[in-house]
Amino acid sequence: MKDEKFKVLLYLKKSTTDKKGKAPIMGRITLGNSMSQFSCKISCTPDLWNPRESRLNGKSKEAVEVNRKIEQLLLSISNAYESVKARQPDLCAADVKAVLQGSIQSQVTLMQYAQRMKDECHSRIGVDRAKGTYYHYKAFCDYLQAFILKKFKTEDIAFGQLTEQFIYDFQSYICDECGHEGSARHFLALLKKTCKGAFKEGIAERQYFAHFSLPRRRETTPKALSRETFEKIRDLHIDPKHEGHILSRDMFLFACYTGVPYSDVVSVTDDNLSIDEDGNLWLKYLRRKNENRAAVKLLPEAIALIEKYHDDTRKTLFPYVFHRTLHAHLRGISGWIGLKDPIHFHQGRHSFASLITLEEGVPLETISRMLGHTNINQTQVYARVTPKKLFEDMDKFIEATKDFNFITK
Repeated sequence: MKDEKFKVLLYLKKSTTDKKGKAPIMGRITLGNSMSQFSCKISCTPDLWNPRESRLNGKSKEAVEVNRKIEQLLLSISNAYESVKARQPDLCAADVKAVLQGSIQSQVTLMQYAQRMKDECHSRIGVDRAKGTYYHYKAFCDYLQAFILKKFKTEDIAFGQLTEQFIYDFQSYICDECGHEGSARHFLALLKKTCKGAFKEGIAERQYFAHFSLPRRRETTPKALSRETFEKIRDLHIDPKHEGHILSRDMFLFACYTGVPYSDVVSVTDDNLSIDEDGNLWLKYLRRKNENRAAVKLLPEAIALIEKYHDDTRKTLFPYVFHRTLHAHLRGISGWIGLKDPIHFHQGRHSFASLITLEEGVPLETISRMLGHTNINQTQVYARVTPKKLFEDMDKFIEATKDFNFITK
């Protein structure tokens, strides 16, 4: 059956009006010689109806809202037709109507499923999800909602309305219109995850975007502190009246000495401390980000900081400082020591991996264990930010090969 024989007509049933004087909009699907009528479940003021355009005239609130619903309905009808045509060659208008009404009434929509994933993530905060992960899901849902509203003039769509072009348009929206090119890969991965989950649960007829390749991660070099900058921060005298700055500086130094990220610095407790058979004090914890085990033998400087903030009335090793407050204090410290770019707390972790350990000859395998990395590939990136270590290794190589006789032909 040819596509041109498929038609949809919308018309106003003026003979039936409700108490507000609005008439229902009806629909008629024509497919070849078959025809099927249905109610659009939409009503409008008869004077606004344009029978030639099958839309409401004007830009009133009612006109915008009803026209948006009509656009969504027509898109659903078109997708219902394509869905039926793909499964059965001999079809009639009644078949399209049945699929349309079934999908509208019972199908879980894209935004509904995405919101459900977000809510599930929220319920697992503190169990196997960090609060930051939930905010990623929330941002994804907000951007997806805004994109659907912009593209389809409606707040939600069914999975059956998706096309392969959808994810490319969403990528352009995130990168070009929202200016979040660095986050695009993450949001696209969540969209693929949403569609994969819906397919596994039987909500979607197929796994959309399964063959879409996510953009490559942009490899960024970790920003470790130079030894000079580290010493300036360490030796900076801060007026005692700036208690918050002193605490933030000390927590940052603790990160430099241990490689512990912010989410773990504010949550590790005395239970995470243990002494080995040689009397060395260790900090062992499960990273909140990925539940990987991290273990680091504490330097005397790190032990001194723990003792400085020891408080029997508090369970955690350090007082809690909000992330935003801590970074505000670090910006102030950056200005005090004359830095052009403000320091960030995570630079403490990078500095531990490069300045404190790698440059002092600690093997990558050991550093990987201390940082709680999943595999050593995550740790190898720090090898690129230690020119001092590179020069030292080259000096050793030159010394070891100085007696070699190279023969050239």
